[in-house]
Amino acid sequence: MLKFIAKIFGTKSDRDIKRMMPLVEETKVEYAKLNNISHDQLREKTRVVQQTIADGLKSIDDQLAGLHQQIAANPETELSDKEDLFSQIDKLEGDRNKELEKVLLQVLPQAFAIVRDTARRFKENDYIEVTATEFDRLQAARHEHVKIDGDKARWYNEWVAAGNKIKWDMLHYDVQIIGGIALHEGKIAEMATGEGKTLVATFPAFLNALAKRGVHIVTVNDYLARRDSEWMGPLFQFHGLEVDCIDKHEPNTLARRNAYQADITYGTNNEFGFDYLRDNMARETGELVQRGHHYAMVDEVDSVLIDEARTPLIISGPIPRGDEHEFYDLKPRIFKVVEAQKKLVNQYLNDAKKLIGEGNEKDGGLALFRAHRSMPKHKP
Repeated sequence: MLKFIAKIFGTKSDRDIKRMMPLVEETKVEYAKLNNISHDQLREKTRVVQQTIADGLKSIDDQLAGLHQQIAANPETELSDKEDLFSQIDKLEGDRNKELEKVLLQVLPQAFAIVRDTARRFKENDYIEVTATEFDRLQAARHEHVKIDGDKARWYNEWVAAGNKIKWDMLHYDVQIIGGIALHEGKIAEMATGEGKTLVATFPAFLNALAKRGVHIVTVNDYLARRDSEWMGPLFQFHGLEVDCIDKHEPNTLARRNAYQADITYGTNNEFGFDYLRDNMARETGELVQRGHHYAMVDEVDSVLIDEARTPLIISGPIPRGDEHEFYDLKPRIFKVVEAQKKLVNQYLNDAKKLIGEGNEKDGGLALFRAHRSMPKHKP
């Protein structure tokens, strides 16, 4: 019966592919437009797409900036008023994410076409020569495959990935565009070994990186994380996007923090997980390593989210001072703070009683509210 229904209506996968085909055709049309433009013009197309995304979010971003500025400019604002402002910010952030999804879907064909044409140019040319920018000069200082010659930058199609020199020889096929769309939509794309999963990931990685909120590409081991970041990196870096791999840097270091600030960050699932746990133990924002979580792709998702999920991530280690726990150092100080807090609450209650007795219910009610807000929530 189910097979009969599937023959008539098609499977869920068939319907998804049919729905995606217009985007595939649009991507192919945009790709054809790029064939005869210069290398500099191709890079300018990336700036145009980025500006389109920024313009689509400008109204919401202006509102968010205004609210953050209002909070920063008025540090003495009442707690209840601050809560209202933060509630507005949370709502706007949700609206921004929804609007961003719409804008990214709008520019998806152009972004995918840019990546596809960049891969073609690297394959068909020994090097791509463009007008040198500061970003090009920075990459030339880091990588041997980028050379500066006066006001020109040459991006060669040979570079080192995981210790091996490779020559770029890959092109994206139409079926890989479908895979890229599926990954962008947060779906699972099943592909056999050798069908180009790593190359498919460049489509949604590039698109979402243009939003400038970070992309995480999660792999199962540090070799793949390092290799893929170096192998695919030039496709993104050619267009001014920063690429890094957290597994190259020690935890809780400036280098690890900078890796998370990159537009596209590769790493293993364990390292991403441990950094998240460490950030939840941080006592101040300066100790945080990760930034907000915007978009992520997980390689071998069945292994990461099912098989390895049975093994919990636990942070443990030796106590540096034996029995001298920091808790015992801080407890007396915290006790003093709580005692002072209780005295303040009693003062507010006395003021409220006096003011209400005098018939001043407005100020008396405010004093009661302050007492309620100031009351300790936890006992030391």
